[in-house]
Amino acid sequence: MLPRSVTTILIALLLGLCLLWADVWYRQQTQFREGRAGEQRGDFMVALTGYESAIRMYLPSSPTLQQAALRIWELGEAAERRHDTERALIAYRTLRSAFYATRWLRQPGEDWIRRCDAKIASLAPLHKGNLP
Repeated sequence: MLPRSVTTILIALLLGLCLLWADVWYRQQTQFREGRAGEQRGDFMVALTGYESAIRMYLPSSPTLQQAALRIWELGEAAERRHDTERALIAYRTLRSAFYATRWLRQPGEDWIRRCDAKIASLAPLHKGNLP
């Protein structure tokens, strides 16, 4: 049996981790809702920023993380369909950057990063004056 002081420390650490997880989860949900609200208002930058922030509030296996990534991807594809190369590039670069800025035991979003790299490589030559 562990001494009482060690048990108290372990309980405090566990409680601290639970509170940290809950805080990050709450912030992730809040940012995702901000992105949704911006998208519903037709405000591209607010939507993009909200979804990007939700990704940066990284929680492994969070469905919100994938939903936010998908929403950014779809914003980029919608811009492509409208032949708005500038906004499409902004969306794909934002998605890629959000995952690069996220740290974990391994690089999160590797598939999204690869997909964004391919889109950026194909769109960048169409947009004058921008580097990939």
